[in-house]
Amino acid sequence: MSLSVTAFRQRRVRRPPDTVQDRERWARRKVGIAWALLFLNALTFYPGLSFVHIPSAVGKGITQSALVAAFFVALTVNRHIILRPNVFLCLVSILAIEAFFTLPQAQHFGTVYRTFRLAGFVTTLWLLTPWWGRRDMLLVRCHLATLLALLSSVLLGLLVSPGHALFEGRLSGAIWPIPSTEVAHYTAITIGLVIVLWFCGHLRGRVTLVVIAVAFPTLVLTHTRTALAAMVAAILVAGLSLLVAKARVRKLFIAGAALAVIVISTLSGVLTTWLARGEGTHELTDLTGRTLVWGELLSFPRDKFQEIFGFGLSNASFNGLSIDSNWYASYQDQGLFGVAVCATILLFLLVTAYFQPRGVRRALALFLVTYCLVASFTEVGFTDVSPYMLDLTVAASLLVPAVTDREPP
Repeated sequence: MSLSVTAFRQRRVRRPPDTVQDRERWARRKVGIAWALLFLNALTFYPGLSFVHIPSAVGKGITQSALVAAFFVALTVNRHIILRPNVFLCLVSILAIEAFFTLPQAQHFGTVYRTFRLAGFVTTLWLLTPWWGRRDMLLVRCHLATLLALLSSVLLGLLVSPGHALFEGRLSGAIWPIPSTEVAHYTAITIGLVIVLWFCGHLRGRVTLVVIAVAFPTLVLTHTRTALAAMVAAILVAGLSLLVAKARVRKLFIAGAALAVIVISTLSGVLTTWLARGEGTHELTDLTGRTLVWGELLSFPRDKFQEIFGFGLSNASFNGLSIDSNWYASYQDQGLFGVAVCATILLFLLVTAYFQPRGVRRALALFLVTYCLVASFTEVGFTDVSPYMLDLTVAASLLVPAVTDREPP
C-alpha cells in the first residue's frame, strides 16, 4: 500500500516534458502584450475623428493607463529584472534624464507628466531587453502584429463608416481615432517589413502579395507624401544591403526600375496631381506651412540654459501650431543637447548596422532606421514617447549579438 502511494506521489511531482515550452510560449505572449500596450500608449487620441463617440477623458485614460499595464506585464515576464546592456537605450535614457533638468522651469503640469511618462516608457523597454537579439526576431513579430491589428481597425472603419474614414479626402481611423499621417506611417512600416522579410525568404510570396495589395492602396488613400518617400528610400537602402547576397533582390530591382520608368512616363500627370494634393506653389515651397512655424520657433527668445536644454517636454507644438519635425521639436523641448543625442542615436544605429553581416537582421534594421531618418524632417519623431521610438527600438534589438530562443534565466 505504501509503495503504491509513493509511486503515485512521484508521478504527481514529476514535471511534464513540455513545461519549458509552455513557459517560453507564455513569455512570448506576455512580451507581445507588453509591446502592444506600449504601442497603445504611444498613440495620440484625437477626439472627433471616430464615428463611435469616445469621450476625450476615456480615450486619453485608455492610452495613458496602457503604460502602467505594459510595465507590470513586462515585470511579470522579467521578474528577476534582468537587463541587457546596450548603447541605444543608454542614449534614450540620457534623453529621459535630461528632461528632468527642465522640470524646475516647467509652467504646465503636462510637462511634468510627460517627463515621468517618458521615464516609465524607457524603463519598460529596459525590462524587455532580455528578448533582444533572438533568432526568431520576437520584437519584429510583435511589432508587425501590432501594426497589422491597427491597420485592420482602419480598414474596418472604412467599410463601416467611409464618411468618417475619408474625412477631408484622407484616410484616417474611424473606429479608433488615428489621423491620416499616423495611418500612413503604420502602413509604410508594414509594407517595408513585409518586403524585406520576403527579400530574405522569411515570408512566402503569396502572403507578401496579399499584404501589399491591401496595404499599398491604404497608403495611397492617406495622401501622405512623407511616409511614401521614407518607405521608398528605406526599401532601397535595405535592398542594396542584400543586392549581392540575394538573387531575388537583384531581379526585383531590375523589374522595379523598368516599371518606374513606364509609370513615370505614362502617369506623370496623375502622380503630380496626387503629390500636389491640391496645394499651390507657395504651400509646397513652405512645406504646407511648416517652415513658418520653424522660423518663429528659431527666432523665439531663450536664455543659455533653454538653448542648451530646452523648455521641457511638450505636445510638440509652438504657439498652438504643430511643429512637425523631430529636430525642431527636439530643439524646442530639449535644446541643442537633445538634438545632439537624437543625431547620435541614428548615427550609432547606422554605423552598427554597417558592420553587421549581410542578412535579414541587418536589412530590417537599415529599413527602420532609414525610414525614421527621412521621416524625422517633417514628422515628430523619437524625442518623446512615439511609435518612431518603438521603430528604432526594434532596429536596435536586431543589431545586438544573437542569443538562443529560450526564456531568460
